[in-house]
Amino acid sequence: MGWLERYADELGVAALTDDEVARLLVLARDVAHGTERRYAPLSTFLAGVAVGAGDTPRAAALDQAIAFAQQLLAGGTSSVDGDASATTDGS
Repeated sequence: MGWLERYADELGVAALTDDEVARLLVLARDVAHGTERRYAPLSTFLAGVAVGAGDTPRAAALDQAIAFAQQLLAGGTSSVDGDASATTDGS
């Protein structure tokens, strides 16, 4: 059992699949190169929070989280509730 599998086991969550690892590393790379490098681990954390927060199946929730990040990196706007006019400061 590798470190990530042991860590997941200690946290009481399912281990990451090889596909999830690859996709999260690509997300981290894209965020690091498209914004500030420090946002890479924070973005992957937020993706994980989003995946665990709802009733959407894990794979579909990760797809959605990555799609939102890609849209924002491309200069678009995105919102889970569909309100593209929403801002992060609540205005």
